[in-house]
This record gives sequence, structure tokens and C-alpha cells, in this order.
Amino acid sequence: MKALKPRTADAAAGYLAVRAHTETLAAALSPEDQCVQSMADASPAKWHRAHTTWFFEQFCLVPHAAGYRPFDADFSYLFNSYYDAVGARHPRPQRGLLTRPSAGAVGEYRAHVDAAMADFLPHASAAARALVTLGLQHEQQHQELLATDIVHAFWQSPLLPAAIPGWTEPAGAAGPTRWKDFQGGVAAIGAASMAGKDGHDFAFDNERPRHRLLLAPYRLASRLVRNGDYLDFIEAGGYRTPSLWMSEGFAQAQAEGWQAPLYWRERDGAWHQFGPGGLAALDPAAPVRHVSWYEADAFARWSGARLPTEAELEAACGDIAEFDSHVWQWTASAYLPYPGFRAAPGAVGEYNGKFMINQMVLRGGSAVTPPGHARPSYRNFFHPDRRWQFSGLRLAQDIA
Repeated sequence: MKALKPRTADAAAGYLAVRAHTETLAAALSPEDQCVQSMADASPAKWHRAHTTWFFEQFCLVPHAAGYRPFDADFSYLFNSYYDAVGARHPRPQRGLLTRPSAGAVGEYRAHVDAAMADFLPHASAAARALVTLGLQHEQQHQELLATDIVHAFWQSPLLPAAIPGWTEPAGAAGPTRWKDFQGGVAAIGAASMAGKDGHDFAFDNERPRHRLLLAPYRLASRLVRNGDYLDFIEAGGYRTPSLWMSEGFAQAQAEGWQAPLYWRERDGAWHQFGPGGLAALDPAAPVRHVSWYEADAFARWSGARLPTEAELEAACGDIAEFDSHVWQWTASAYLPYPGFRAAPGAVGEYNGKFMINQMVLRGGSAVTPPGHARPSYRNFFHPDRRWQFSGLRLAQDIA
């Protein structure tokens, strides 16, 4: 579902469509499922449902809806994520300890805020409408996180249950990988404004300002790296060859016993992969996923290639297949502000800017990215050792 710009009679429908998708993702989860937190980087499903609701309450209703009273004063502490300007918050690694409020009470909170938003949207100011749009995009980000976090939690269970019953793994494509050449030159990168570009009606602040840079000639693989390709890397001793790795990455791989992508399991001599639908036989033709930046970089080096920069992918996105499908693509680009970037004033300015260090950019989208959420200028970002997201890679080469 696409996050509609809330400025007409369609505002309520667009708002409710995004909100309903969150509940659809959580529908198959029991109250016990919704409370589990499998690691510090993940959050319980119940917390995602509450935090996205808190966002609308905190940034839209409290400052802009006359007479609105918060559902529960304690929720500002419990469900704030990282907004220091708003106040104190419950420690992130301890979100799984929040057995109260219950999953049912969180549902009541969502209904309360949705009813208030329905009254508020028809009369919202332009500034408030912009915050609603941001809130919808924010909720779509958490929809993907809800899916990836519960998959990580269910991976810890000996039952290996399905997080999304009825899930169908994206089919792999047959045929060889080809290379497409790009002449480089001056390219315009990023979004021109909040309205994005190429027909997209939104862009986060980290996608701006639009700027020009010089690209050397390069080539990109016509398709994402596949499971079968990655199996060749494993069988060739890729995880045992330090010359292929960044030192820090190799040390972590050895310390944590990495021998394959996260969620791969070998049974009776055959590889299987765990995903939203449970454990299934590995499809050699499907894009490899759940690899860290360190693994992606090592594979690229083993292949005689490299990771593309984020600018190379954005400049080429109209000419390469699978740009916005299946898996996020690790890039060679550190997550840094674009030239001229300025964070917005106030708490919403904390959304992206303060994370622009020690992380790498991913581009594209994944099988669990909500439809309509990805766009050519979208910048996802994670630390280089993170593996639980739907992250894969595409190869690049220089043209001499």
C-alpha cells in the first residue's frame, strides 16, 4: 500500500490503509509472540505497533489537534524510540521486558489514536499534513522491521514457525548474469525536495539535497547475486580466506562462526533457508539474502568485482533489473550526509541525521518492503556486521 499524501478526502483512506497493513502483519502472532525480543537490535511486534501509534500522537495530535488528551501518559516513556528532545525513554535492549501494556491494550491504543486522527485529518494544517505523511512513511519502515524482527525471533525457536503464514518465497530467475556498461559522467543524485523525484511524492531528509557528482565509467551485473553463486563462494573456502575480508569482518566471522548466510541450515546434505514462511529448501536461483556488508564485500572481491556505490545504483536504476525487489543491496558507500544537508529543527530532526556515522548504505528494497515505499533515491543504512535484514548484493566493476 502506498502512503498517500494526506491533503484531500483520500487522507483518511490512505492513513487507514497503512495502519491496517501493520495489523495484518501482526494478525498471526499470539500475545506471547508479540512480546519477544530476540536481540538488542530487534523490537517486539507489540512495541512496533505501539511506537508507530505514539509517533502520530506525539508529533501530530498533541501539538496540532486542539483538545486532544494522550491515551496514557506512561506511553511517552515506554514507546519513544530515540527522540531525546521528547524526553526520557525505556532502554532499547529491554523492550522485551514490557509485558504491560498487553497486546490487546496496544490494540486499544491504536484504535484511540486512529479515531482521533480521523477527526483531525480533514482540518489539519499544511505543517501537520507533512508530519502525517512522515508518520505514514515511518510506519512503513516499521512494518518491514516488524517482519524481519519476528523472523529473527522465530529462528531461535526449535519449532521454526512461520511468521507470515501463506508466505511465498520470491521465485528465482533463470538465465546467465550479464554485464551492463554505463559511461558515467555528471549525475544528479538525491531528491530535489520533500516531494522526491521520478513521480514519488515523498522523500526523507537523508535523500536531500539533490546534488551533482562525477561518475567514472562502470558496469553493473544485470541481476542480483544468487544463492547458487554464494554456494560456490562457500565451497571455495570463502569464509576461511582472510585475504578476501576486511580485518574487522573476518575477526567477527571467525568469532561468531559464520559459515553461510544467516538463516541457512544444512539438513541431510542439502541447504535450507528460514524465512517468513518457515524453513524451506534453498532455491539456488533466488537472490542471496541475510548477508552482512562484510560478507558481501568479501564475495565481491572473490568474484573479481566490487560493490557498487550508492550513486552508481541510483544513476542506473532505470536500466537494471530487480532494483527494487527481493533484497536490499549493500553498497560501497558509507552513510554520510549529502553536501548541504541540514537536519530539520526540533525532535523530527533526529530522524536520520544523528545516525550518519559508522554505517553503510543499502539501496533498492526487499520482499518485505511495503509496496510503494521504495524509490530510486531511498537510502537504507545499517552497521556492516548486521545480517538479519533482507540484505544482498549486486556486483560492479570499473571500466578501464
